[in-house]
Amino acid sequence: MKKILFVCHGNICRSPMAEFVMKDLVQKAGLTDHFYIESAATSTEEIGNEVYPPAKRKLAEHGISCKGKTARQMTRSDYQRFDLLIGMDDWNIRNMTRIAGGDPEGKIHKLLDYTARKGDVADPWYTGDFDATWRDVTEGCRELLKSLE
Repeated sequence: MKKILFVCHGNICRSPMAEFVMKDLVQKAGLTDHFYIESAATSTEEIGNEVYPPAKRKLAEHGISCKGKTARQMTRSDYQRFDLLIGMDDWNIRNMTRIAGGDPEGKIHKLLDYTARKGDVADPWYTGDFDATWRDVTEGCRELLKSLE
């Protein structure tokens, strides 16, 4: 079983979108038994809060529920628990590496590094553009899944 942790700053927008998009893709591919997927934050700011309402609505537009998801912070032990830790931007990667105490096994990657257009997943917290984030997340998750099949 491949265990994946998606990570962003607060775990209320980008990383839960990635978590539930990836779960949806895995389910539609009939691979649910082969994956364990979660998401987390690098900060403590949103711990215990639900997915940000506009992110929840964007997922729902595509028939994806994130019911029951609340933000949690990534821990050092997550590095051993997961096979891949996928951040949304360079700042996340720096903080993930710090929390993990390094990346000796090469498990920490940016989501869009799996695509032809490397870069950061658009942060809707600042832009309000959940369509751009949706495009980035779905493309990244599709390509990540292809790389793992």
